[in-house]
Amino acid sequence: MSRPTSEIKPLVITMGCPVGIGPELILKLFAAGQENAVVVGDAEALRWCAGEIGLPAPLSPWQPGDGITPGTIPLYTPQDAGLVRDDLQWGTPTKKTGRAMGRYIEGAVALIQGGRASALVTCPITKTALNGGGYHFPGHTEMLAKLCGTQRFAMMMAGASLRVTLVTIHTPLAAVPALVSQESVAGMIDITWQALHHDFGIARPRLAVAGLNPHAGEDTMFGSEEQEAILPAIEAARAEGKDVQGPFPPDTVFQRAAQGHFDAVVCMYHDQGLIPFKLLHFSDGVNVTLGLAIVRTSVDHGTAYDIAGEGVADPASLQAACDMARQIHENRTRREVL
Repeated sequence: MSRPTSEIKPLVITMGCPVGIGPELILKLFAAGQENAVVVGDAEALRWCAGEIGLPAPLSPWQPGDGITPGTIPLYTPQDAGLVRDDLQWGTPTKKTGRAMGRYIEGAVALIQGGRASALVTCPITKTALNGGGYHFPGHTEMLAKLCGTQRFAMMMAGASLRVTLVTIHTPLAAVPALVSQESVAGMIDITWQALHHDFGIARPRLAVAGLNPHAGEDTMFGSEEQEAILPAIEAARAEGKDVQGPFPPDTVFQRAAQGHFDAVVCMYHDQGLIPFKLLHFSDGVNVTLGLAIVRTSVDHGTAYDIAGEGVADPASLQAACDMARQIHENRTRREVL
């Protein structure tokens, strides 16, 4: 058995969809010198990808408790997750690849819960393929919440210039107003504040809250959600001593946050937060799941089936996700020691 490169438990990186860009991202990450991480995925997919794009694939089978041999890609394949070459065609997910994606996630979470790994970093999946494989969840976040027994969770998109969280996520726009309540906004303010304080090490987080309507409602001229739900939630958080401001007009608040006036923006719906975020952090943004007992980060992009296997995928977001996962884990560990 090889010696560990460090006493620190390794990250686990799930390969994501075997016929998307996940395998390529992983090969490029390790070619650039990634250490102390274990890939949860499939050897056949990685070898096939390596041959297609001309990168080495120094795979080293890994089991819980093994060390890591420098210069290799430690690979853990959960039971019933192996694939053969005939299962793989770039950009064409199947029930088999969907099931494999789900098994990678389950296996990685089990490693962390069993004390064999420190944090989880995920490569992209598709919701339709995950469901086709027998895992009936809207996406990664909801599946991880179920595996971790978590009822209260949230998605944060984080980059060097901007962090955003969302009161509603994968919700049709027409259904959003009914879900913007004092309770839902207050809950998102609290989980965002707690994450900034505990996971990102910010002593006194500064939060901005975006309005739902143009001009944040303009004193109810363009909508009443700001006065009826958002403002009462902000006032309740301020009464608890939290530095929370708003509701701000959505067309100005992100510019202020990107200039450093706020540590995060609480947004009301998916595109309100993700459009400005991806404008600033399309290549290096990180998706962080808040509220889990484990640390989980992810790339902020999809499977990119249209370029899978072409050798042009950018691993910057995956590298950023690994760096952020390590930092959050260190921050949590430091707090436990203190």
